Amino acid sequence: MSQSMIDREGSETRRLVVVSNRLPIILKRSDKGEWTIKRGSGGLVTALAPVLMNRGGLWIGWIGTVGKADISRQMDAGTVETGYTLKPVKLTQTDIDDYYYGFSNEIIWPLFHDLISLCEFKPKFWTAYKRVNQKFAAVISRNTIVEDFVWVHDYHLMLVARYLRDSGIRRKIGFFLHIPFPQLDIFLKLPWRFEILRGLLDYDLIGFQTVRDKRNFIQCVRALIRGIRVEGAGQVSRINLPEREIRVGNFPISIDYNAFAEQAASKEVADEAWFIHENLPKRQIILGIDRLDYTKGIPLRLNAFRNALERYPDLRGKVTLVQVVVPSRKDIDEYNDLKMEIERLIGEINGQFTLSGWMPIIYLFRSLRKIELLAYYRTAEIALITPLKDGMNLVAKEFCACSLEENSVLIMSEFAGAAAQMQRGALLVNPYDTEGVADAIYRAFKMGKEERKSRMKRLRRTVQRYNIFWWVNSFLNAAITKSLDSFPALDYYMPQMKLFDDLEHIG
Repeated sequence: MSQSMIDREGSETRRLVVVSNRLPIILKRSDKGEWTIKRGSGGLVTALAPVLMNRGGLWIGWIGTVGKADISRQMDAGTVETGYTLKPVKLTQTDIDDYYYGFSNEIIWPLFHDLISLCEFKPKFWTAYKRVNQKFAAVISRNTIVEDFVWVHDYHLMLVARYLRDSGIRRKIGFFLHIPFPQLDIFLKLPWRFEILRGLLDYDLIGFQTVRDKRNFIQCVRALIRGIRVEGAGQVSRINLPEREIRVGNFPISIDYNAFAEQAASKEVADEAWFIHENLPKRQIILGIDRLDYTKGIPLRLNAFRNALERYPDLRGKVTLVQVVVPSRKDIDEYNDLKMEIERLIGEINGQFTLSGWMPIIYLFRSLRKIELLAYYRTAEIALITPLKDGMNLVAKEFCACSLEENSVLIMSEFAGAAAQMQRGALLVNPYDTEGVADAIYRAFKMGKEERKSRMKRLRRTVQRYNIFWWVNSFLNAAITKSLDSFPALDYYMPQMKLFDDLEHIG
């Protein structure tokens, strides 16, 4: 047991422990055998880094490497740079193949996004999923004490609480699902549906992004688990089992609004934004930023943009779609096929409509530096965010926080979790409705300054009010009747954060 843990055993102040599939840093080994550290990407890192920083927190997860190399020095360096302790879970290549690529991303990910035809229900995936969840539970038990609050994240780790309880480890433990939870008729297709539900019910608090997801989960529990009683119709409900009570709530995740707005106002971002507009003069920029994933609806979006150019000729030469696709899951065939389809469509559209001095789509297949990302947010007049289904979608919130001039328009899929919070300011669309999305693009293009400002002001107020700290406080209050102030900043724990300033980022 570490000295910091011993120091805390007599204290009433809990330590906040975050557990996720990946640690917030990535280790890479050069050809010379030297390790380098870079910041991980994704919404979870963006959301939780400012919460854990300098509070003596702990983050448990896989480091992204396999093998038996001693990485303790790199973990110490990562702890200094991030402002919280890092503890790795060691996984084998078989674990990664069958638990991560297999069960998590070929079963749960498509199933929970209503894409059953993409599921591969292989028994060995389930065996690996259980094994890896046991490994995570073992690392938690070795590195936490009873006063800590353990917060487990996402679909990779739905059984961790079950294995902790089976081992006799008593912790206050919450779970948050960042992706949607499916309706009963979809969930029933999962061969291990009973085990997953019972595993989730071993948490003290289960959090979902939206009311819809919470309702779907409760419907599944009522249908499949005997002897339960559900009470409460507000944000947090109670599921009563004969032996214990579980809380279930909806907590829409958000961003550090002030940090994004302040960074967007910096000279570095302003200079980069000026450069972008100088290269795309006298036109409105339509921005799409997505991970490479079939749930993001990128091919449908491209077809809708083509439809808009066909039906509204005055868009030609006056708008440019900047479509950023961040590489993801390169070892899965469906993702490689998706990349080829996206590039084929972009080639067709550019070939059909390009004029002298104007190309309709600029395509970037890479991650963006954070300064570059914020510059695109600040520069774009229209954001086109049209997932087929999304847990939340933080890109939409980041875009609004960075729209300092408040002259931009957000077009958003009604199937994104964020739509529930942002429907009064955004133009909501059905991503399957090609002409409907095209009409929204044209409406956004023609929208007057006053309506743009009114809508964006409303959106920015929403994101500012319901920010990342609101999200954490609402979850902690439901879990342990405490707020983030219960985990005070530590004066002696002040790292230098410059390492990650210019590294790849996507919200």
